[in-house]
Amino acid sequence: MDKLFKLSQNNTTVKTEILAGLTTFMTMAYIIALNPNLLTGFGANGGQSLWNAVFVATCIASAIGTFVMAFLANKPFVMAPGMGLNSFFALVVANIASITGLSYVASFRAALCIIFVEGIVFLVLSVLNIREKIVDAIPLGIRLGIGPAIGLMLMNIGFGSNDSIYSDKGGPFFVMRDFFGALTPKVARDNMGSVGYKTMVLAVVTMFVGLFVIVVLAHYKIKAAVLFGMLVASIINWAGQALFLDTNPFASLKGASFVPPVKDMAKLTLVKFDFADFAKIGWFTMITLIITFCIIDMFDTIGTLVGTASRAGMVDKEGKMPQMKQALVADAVGTLTGSLTGTSTVTTFVESASGVEAGGRTGLTALTSGFMFLACLFIAPIAAIIPAAATSSALIYVGILMVSGLKNIDFDDIYQTVPVALMLIAMPISGSIGHAIGIGLITYTVMKICTGKIKDVSILTCVLSLIFIAKFFLVA
Repeated sequence: MDKLFKLSQNNTTVKTEILAGLTTFMTMAYIIALNPNLLTGFGANGGQSLWNAVFVATCIASAIGTFVMAFLANKPFVMAPGMGLNSFFALVVANIASITGLSYVASFRAALCIIFVEGIVFLVLSVLNIREKIVDAIPLGIRLGIGPAIGLMLMNIGFGSNDSIYSDKGGPFFVMRDFFGALTPKVARDNMGSVGYKTMVLAVVTMFVGLFVIVVLAHYKIKAAVLFGMLVASIINWAGQALFLDTNPFASLKGASFVPPVKDMAKLTLVKFDFADFAKIGWFTMITLIITFCIIDMFDTIGTLVGTASRAGMVDKEGKMPQMKQALVADAVGTLTGSLTGTSTVTTFVESASGVEAGGRTGLTALTSGFMFLACLFIAPIAAIIPAAATSSALIYVGILMVSGLKNIDFDDIYQTVPVALMLIAMPISGSIGHAIGIGLITYTVMKICTGKIKDVSILTCVLSLIFIAKFFLVA
C-alpha cells in the first residue's frame, strides 16, 4: 500500500488516509439521494424506475471516476455528479421534452448525449495537455484566490438552505438570514412557522456544536477531528429530533430496501443515449448546450483542483499542481462514465477539501471514498440518515480554513486585489466556481489592457476572457 500510493513520501499513513476518505464521503453523501431527486423532480418525472436508475448511476459513476483519480493521479480528490450542473441538466431535459414532445425518459436519454460528447472532448483535451495549458493561463493571483473563494462558497453552503430542511410553511430556510438575520426569535418563528423554527434551531445547535468539536479536536492534532465532529453533531441532531420534534430520525430505515435496483439502470439509462432524439432540438442549440456544459465543468474542475491542492500544499511556488494532467484525465473519465450509466456531469467535488483537511494526501483517500459509493448501493438508507446540519459543521470548518489562503494574496497589487475580491463575492452567490473564475479573468484582462500592460496578458488568457464574455452576454 505504501509503495502503491507513496504514503511515506507524502508523510501520511493508511489509517489517516482511510479516515480522510470516510470524512470526504460523509460530507458529500447527500449527493447519492439528492442527485436522482434533482434529475427526476423527486421521482415525479420518469417515475420511481428512473429515480432508481439515476441513483445506481450516481454511485457507480462516482466510484469509477474516483478510482481513476486514485490510481492514475494518486490524489485525494473524490468525484460525483456536480451540483449546479445537475440542476441545469434537469432543466435541459425538461426543455427537450417541451420542444420535441418526447417523454421525460426519452428526453433524458437525448440529454445524456451532451454529457457523452463533453466527456470525449475533455478526454482528448486532457491527453493533449490542452486543459493543463488552460490551467497555466490563469494568472497566479487568480489561482491563489480560488481556494479562499471556494472556502466562502463552502461556508455559504454550510450555513445555507438545504433541500432536506423545510419549514412548515413550505420552503427551505437560510440560517444566516432566517435565524441570525431575524430581529427577534418571534420574527423568525412567525416567518418559519412553529415546526420550521424548531427544526432551524436544532440545525443551528447541531452545526455549531459540531464545528466547535472539530475545532477543539483539531487543536489537539487529532487527525479524524472532522469525522468525529460530524458524528457528535449527528448524535445531537438525532436526539433533538426525537425529544423536541417528536420524530423518529431512523424511521426511513424501517422497511427500507438494501437491494440495489441495478435492473432499472440497465433498462432505462445504461448506454441508452439517443442522438437521433437529441438532433430534434436543432444543431445550433445542440452545439450551444455542449459548449455551455464544457465551459462550466472545465472551470469548476480546474477551480476545485487548484483551490483544494493549494490548501493541502500540493502546489509549487507558481501555483501548479504536479500530475494535473492525470487528475484532469480522471475527471474526463468520470464524465464519460456518467453519460454511459445515466447521470449528469461527474466532476471533482469541492467537498474533497474536508478529506484533505483530515490529512488525506494520496489516492488512498479517494479509493476509500470510492468504495463507500459502491457500498451505498447496498446501504443507501443508512447513508441517508446523516443529518444535513452535521455535514454543515464540516463544510463551515473547511471553508474557514480555506479562506486563510488570502494571506498569500498581494493586496498591494491592484491586479490581484480586484479580480480576487470579485471572485470572493461571486463564487458563494452564484454557486459556480467556473463563473467566478470567468469574472476574475475578464476583470484581470480588462484592467491590464486599459492600463497599457497588455503584454502581461497571454494570448490564451485573452481567449479565455473572450469565451466567458460570450458565455455571459451572448449565449442564451
